[in-house]
Order: sequence, then C-alpha cells, then structure tokens
Amino acid sequence: MTRTQMTGIGLAGALLVAAAATQAQTRGGAPQPVADAVRSAWDGAKKNIRDSAEFMPEAKFTFKPVDSVRTFGQLIGHVAGANYVFCSAAKGEKSPQAEAAFESLATKAALVKAWDESVTYCNGVFAALTDRSAAETIDMPFEQGKGARVSALIGNVGHLNEHYGNIVTYLRLKGIVPPSSEPRTPPAP
Repeated sequence: MTRTQMTGIGLAGALLVAAAATQAQTRGGAPQPVADAVRSAWDGAKKNIRDSAEFMPEAKFTFKPVDSVRTFGQLIGHVAGANYVFCSAAKGEKSPQAEAAFESLATKAALVKAWDESVTYCNGVFAALTDRSAAETIDMPFEQGKGARVSALIGNVGHLNEHYGNIVTYLRLKGIVPPSSEPRTPPAP
C-alpha cells in the first residue's frame, strides 16, 4: 500500500469517526470538537496576519523581495479579499466583496481596516459552525464543485497560513520578528 493510499484511508477513517460523533450529538450544549478545532485554527491564523500588519511599519507596506511577487500590503489585501470568498461559500451566499478589491489599497490604515472587516464577516461564519453543520454540502469557493462546509473553512485557514509563511519572510527580511516567533511571557505564578 502506498503512502498516499494510507493517508487517504486514515483521512476517511477520521471523517467517519467525526461523522458518527456528529450524529450522536444534540444541539443542547453538546461538545463540538470538530467545530472547536476549526475555530481554534481560525483564531490563530487571523491573529498572526493581524499582528503582522501591525508589526510592519507603513513605509514598508510597499516592500516586496522581488518584482514577481506581491507587496506586503498587497498580501494583506489579498487575504482580506479571500476571506470573503471562503466564508461566503461556507455561509451559502454570494461574496459581498470582490476577491481582489483590497489589493490596491494604498495605506496601512485602509488595509488593516479591510482585514478587520473581513475577519468580522468570517467570525460570524466560524461562530455558527457546529459539528453537524460542518458536514453539510455547500457550493465550494473557486468553482471547486460541491463539498463539506468545513472544507471551505479549513481551506480559508490553510490559505491564511500559506500567506502567513510569505509574510514571515517579508518581516524577517526587514528585521522584524514575526508574531508567532515572539518570546512568550510565562504565566504569573
């Protein structure tokens, strides 16, 4: 058996376990381990992007390491626009914003505002997620056919983390420690 086949079988098994757990749950305060895990991943990804935008000085929002990539500001605008695409699909509605609407914003304040508004829109979608609704079939973003609602939200988190990787490089090239690498303050005794 190949590694790919083993991975596929493992993923299928995990989904079956999650589906069985979902069917056994009721809405009245039942644990929501799948939805909670997705929300936790969302919380971490959105914090890293927001903190990165805060850490980068406005004068460096036009920085790009080479001509063939986006500027730092365009990256922030790109992920803000993509939030609407992923979350509107999960919500079952047309995106209220064009995906590329924010890449041309020129100031840090405008880009951070666009980011914050996209997060506010997505927060409602992630908050409404339950283990049961995670398995519901939706029209996937980017014309990918049909899929589970949770797939769109996991795709959103993955997309944010992908671009956070780019952002980390931009920050490091400017001598800035990325948010996820900052020293942690130990809890008070």
